[in-house]
Amino acid sequence: MTDHQTTHQAEEDARNEQIKIWLNGDIVPKDQARVSVYDSGFMLGDGVWEGLRLYNGTWAFIDEHLDRLFEAAKAIDLDIGMSREQVFQAVSDTQKANDMTTDAHARLMVTRGIKTRPFQHPSLSQQGPTVTIIMEHSKPQIGRPIRLATVPHIRGLPMTQDPKLNSHSKLNCILACIAAEKAGADEGLMLDVNGFVNTTNACNFFIVRKGQVWTSTGDYCMNGITRQKVIDLCRDNDIPVFERNYSLVDTYGADEAFLTGTFGAQTPVGEIDGRPIGDGALGPVTRRIQDLYKALIQRETA
Repeated sequence: MTDHQTTHQAEEDARNEQIKIWLNGDIVPKDQARVSVYDSGFMLGDGVWEGLRLYNGTWAFIDEHLDRLFEAAKAIDLDIGMSREQVFQAVSDTQKANDMTTDAHARLMVTRGIKTRPFQHPSLSQQGPTVTIIMEHSKPQIGRPIRLATVPHIRGLPMTQDPKLNSHSKLNCILACIAAEKAGADEGLMLDVNGFVNTTNACNFFIVRKGQVWTSTGDYCMNGITRQKVIDLCRDNDIPVFERNYSLVDTYGADEAFLTGTFGAQTPVGEIDGRPIGDGALGPVTRRIQDLYKALIQRETA
């Protein structure tokens, strides 16, 4: 499909060729930001990460993002080796080194570090964690509403790989994305273990039916920070919102659908499995939520 796009599509920005990256306490040019082939993240996907967004000189909802990072590290028994204050300082220092004030995106990554031998056991990671921050000038550029295709891949059960974990091991989501692309869509719509609509491979998912906003129960999806902000905004502004089980039948008949994520905030969905959602354009409830979210960002970053 010639007009394929992604949910993380951004305007081209030549400044990103010259960015500086934070790597284990040093800020280095992009072409010098190298990690060992023995690194646990490269070798095994053993690590956790956060996406952060800069608006008006402020990293939006940074406390929630740091909470989620440190919780995830604890869950996988990974010592970041830095305090919250030190991690925040590293983000601030990287921002300053890149002279960024707004419309920037950061990927903050922590792995279990360099292994002494190329095997799985975590005790082989003896040199401490690898921590890196990639920061780019980044303005979302979504040309049209997103097309989704339902894929056979599901997010894992809590006892396999808990989908609440923002882990480096993203292969199941990548396979979902590939399946969607093969079907001529931009992103994959993933069901949960019971066959209810859950999430996409990269974003949280919402529908609007008769003025009501529905999203999944949250049991099998990423505990998205933007997802929660949308739920809170709906509750605070008398928009009926439900975290519930619902099916593809409910979804195909929705008036609107949209995705949420740190990068794109709220991105409209125009088509699912070849079926137009509503009139295939940005709908009034989605637009209202976008406006409420923009106002929230203004208050947070004032």
